[in-house]
Parts: sequence; C-alpha cells; structure tokens
Amino acid sequence: MTGAKVYLVGAGPGDPELITTKGRRLLQQADAVLYDHLANDALLALAPPHAERIYVGKKKSVHAFTQEEICAMLIERARRGWNVVRLKGGDPFIFGRGGEEAEALADAGVPFEIVPGVTTPLGIAAYTGVPLTHREHTSAVTFVTGHAVDAIDWSRVGMSETLVIFMGLTTFPQIARELIERGRAPETPAMAVRWATRPDQETLTGTLATLPGLIERNKMKPPATIVVGEVVRLREKLNWFERLPLFGQRIVITRAKAQADALASKLAALGAETVELPTIEIRAAADYAPLDSAIERLSGYDWLIFTSANGVKFFLDRLDRSAADLRALRARICAIGPATRAAIEALHLKVDVMGKEYVAEGLLDALQGHDLAGKRILLPRAAVARDLVPAELARRGALVDVVEAYRTVMPESAAERAREIFSAPHRPDWIAFTSASTVQNFAAAGGVDLLHNVRVASIGPITSQAARNLGIEVTVEAPEYTIDGLVACVANLSPPIL
Repeated sequence: MTGAKVYLVGAGPGDPELITTKGRRLLQQADAVLYDHLANDALLALAPPHAERIYVGKKKSVHAFTQEEICAMLIERARRGWNVVRLKGGDPFIFGRGGEEAEALADAGVPFEIVPGVTTPLGIAAYTGVPLTHREHTSAVTFVTGHAVDAIDWSRVGMSETLVIFMGLTTFPQIARELIERGRAPETPAMAVRWATRPDQETLTGTLATLPGLIERNKMKPPATIVVGEVVRLREKLNWFERLPLFGQRIVITRAKAQADALASKLAALGAETVELPTIEIRAAADYAPLDSAIERLSGYDWLIFTSANGVKFFLDRLDRSAADLRALRARICAIGPATRAAIEALHLKVDVMGKEYVAEGLLDALQGHDLAGKRILLPRAAVARDLVPAELARRGALVDVVEAYRTVMPESAAERAREIFSAPHRPDWIAFTSASTVQNFAAAGGVDLLHNVRVASIGPITSQAARNLGIEVTVEAPEYTIDGLVACVANLSPPIL
C-alpha cells in the first residue's frame, strides 16, 4: 500500500478462507484494523504485530461505538498517515453500512477503496446446498432486512420466488404471518442458518408456517439469515458441507503454534472446528557450541541422522551461520519419517534410509543391515529426547555425537489457555496429541482432569504410552505415525489401533 487510505474490506460470511486475495493482502499491510462482530478472529492474525486492532462491532442494541464514532476513528487514523482496514462481515455494501462510511470518508476528503466480500446469502447458498437461483425453481431473488418489519412492503417483496431475510430471526414469526396473509403459501419451504460457512453452522429447515416454531424450540439465536422459496427443497440433495466426516466436531490441537497449521488445515478440510492449544514451544538450543563444532567437522561424518523436521531446520540454520555449506556434507542421511524426509528433500538432498515405522525403533530397524562399527554419526536433535537411538548405535560400534539443535518448552500461557478452552460452553469433542511431549506438557498444565468425555487421538505408540502413564485413556491411535495417519484415524477413514 502506498499513501494513507481507508479500505472497506468484506470479510466474507465466516470461513476465513473465503476472504478475497486483495482483502488478505491489505490486512497484511494494515496499520490499523477496525473490525465488527461477524469478522472471523483468524483474519485479525493476518495483520502485522504492530497494527492496532479495534473492535467496533454491534450486537442487537449493544454497540461498542456509534456509527459516527466509527467514521471519526477511520478519518482520524487516515489523517495520521496510516493505512486503515475496516473489516466488515460479508460484503460492505450489502446491509453492512459500508455506504455510510464511504460517504463520511468522501465528505472528509479521505482516500478510500471498497473491497467486496462474499455476502452471507452466497455463503449460505454454497454451504447449505441451497442455490438462490435455479432454472426450474426461481429466476428472481430479493434481499430484505427484517429488523424493522413495519417498514417493509411485504405485499411487494414477499412474492419474490426466493426471499433472503437478513437480521430477521427474532422478528420472523411476524414476517411469516405478513407473508402468509398476503398470499404466500404456508407450505413454502423455509430455512434459517446461523454462523453460515463455519464448522458450527446451524441449520433449521421447515416451511413458512413451521419455521418460527422450530426457531423457538431449538433456541436459535442471532446472527442468522432466513431463506424462503422452493430452492430450499434442494438442500436434501446438495448439502455437502454438513455431510463432511468431521462436521460439528471441535478438535484441540496441541502442536507448537508454528506447526499447528499442517494438522489444522487437514482437519478443517473434513469439516472440523480446530482450536489451538500449543503445549510445546520450539526454541533455540541453550548452547550451540557443540553443534557448531560438529559442523566444522561435517566432512568427517559417515552418517547424519535426523529424528524430526525441527532437527533439520535448526541444523540448517547453524550451517548457514558457519563458514561451511552443504558441499561439506559427505555423510549418508537417515530420516525417521516422511515429514523429516520432506524437510531434507527440500534442501535437494537425498535420504538414504528411512524406517518403515516412523519411530526410533523403526529407524534402528532400517539401519540393521548397515555395518556401523567405527562409523562416525552426527545426531542433531532436541535437548530432551529418548536415548534409545544413540545407545543402540553405540552398542553396534558406532561413534555417535549427540548435539542439541533445539529445545522444547511449555508455553507460559498453556495452563490458562487450557482452562479457557475446556470451560467454554461448547466443550471439545477431541484432543489430538502428536508427541509424548505434548501429552506430558498438557498434564503439567493441569489438563488431565479436563479431559472428561473428551476423546483422545494419538499419533503413535510412544505418544499413547505417555498418555496412559498419566492416566489418560487413548480413544484412537494412528495406524501410520504421521499427521495424515492421525487425521484419517480421527475421521474414521481407517481402522484405529488401540
């Protein structure tokens, strides 16, 4: 972005991936973000750390700021020379008061741009399987706001083949009566959708006559949008989102924050709502002198063994800081599993040996056919790890240098975050452990007692044993000790091993 400007950006209907590419880029470059109640929190993380974040949302009659105050804040920050993103749920110009804010900016002489977003009805259509138009059912769609029922001419708009009602959940009994009294058939299909496109999407389907009672009995609350018309009948056939294998499941991910996305994105693709609870944090080694010394002698090693992708990352970082580079590497390379192998191959290096089972025992089995007597082996790994590999290699006659490449510690916020997640009204359905350390740190954070009625997924036998040692019952264990294996196991796409 160049020059101070205000960007009115549509955040989309709820799923953070539905924001436009331009909206994402502007958030990443913003100096200030003013966001409302319907903008997904995940989008705020896109803004730079220095960016000011201000909640200006409106919930029923509870307003953080008046519309005049919001406009004044936009203008004042732009005049500071800042680039400001006004992040609005859905689309700024579809019942989003974007027009009022744009007018205020124009009157103040402040440059602005409008960045459209996926408006809620389009998100509802896509994620409930209800097309708003269909050649056999409707060729006209009307959008109407329902918060002021008496201000709408229902005899005119109510006969639209597809009627989409914003902000009309609490007034829908009155709206339904108005429509029926003006000739709309009581058996007309109707649907109410709350939190459209999100993993907690809630959908009620009935008719114009029955939907008000369904809303009351199910205690559905705003924000919700209502669709009335024959197209609602297509939901039974086209509803793909709510049929995803993990739809409605809330799953806690305990991996380090920087690594959580690899698991979260795969679970989300299957419909799950993921909640991050990092129980480990990856940090630099306490002392890099041993690793640096080993790198100086890199050409003298016969084998280089990596037991994690983190080991590869930190080894490469120290190599980059040294006088040497990969040309000094003469050793054969061994990786514990596919994620570690991928990290090595990203360096355009070949992996010579990888175990069939992605644990220390599998790595040792893979090396069984190699004569290691007198061979020099470098093993860069975490400060605290199982001693099985170096002890067994030494027993086979190898000369093993075990050097600290990184440390894992428990984040200071883990205990507070755990209490927050497990005391929420919608408790987690699952918790996923990806290493023994994630289990042990979760327990240290006071979390074992929080797991009542929560299913536990483990990435493999070492992790499972760590859980059982702490009295945690493991529900499923991945048959393949990888992230993909864990996801498949939770989604019941492959038989669990217990």
